[in-house]
Amino acid sequence: QVQLAESGGGLVQAGGSLRLSCTASGLTFSRYVMGWFRQAPGKEREFVVAIHWSGGRTKYGDSVKGRFVISRDNAKNTVYLQMNSLKPEDTAVYYCAADLSPVDYIGSYSYWGQGTQVTVSS
Repeated sequence: QVQLAESGGGLVQAGGSLRLSCTASGLTFSRYVMGWFRQAPGKEREFVVAIHWSGGRTKYGDSVKGRFVISRDNAKNTVYLQMNSLKPEDTAVYYCAADLSPVDYIGSYSYWGQGTQVTVSS
């Protein structure tokens, strides 16, 4: 079965950085668009960023443009999210997801990880 395992979350001060990783198994990773979503307490799930299977195209949510960078290593079945200049409003559970839809698709993906908590203190 498909498994997506996130890691790298934690507590960081505002202005700091974190790097999330998501390693996939049970699917042909190099065929899938990989995305990151987040959900803060009491709020709806929010699209953060997605990357094309080739790594050549990306789509960023407006709230993270210029601060977050997504990348992938198809040889390691892993996608990364480098988060810089973190703000308290970035506090959320971050989910890795996989889908065969185009990279511009920001709806619900087919496969999801369990999530990793990111907390940004002011």
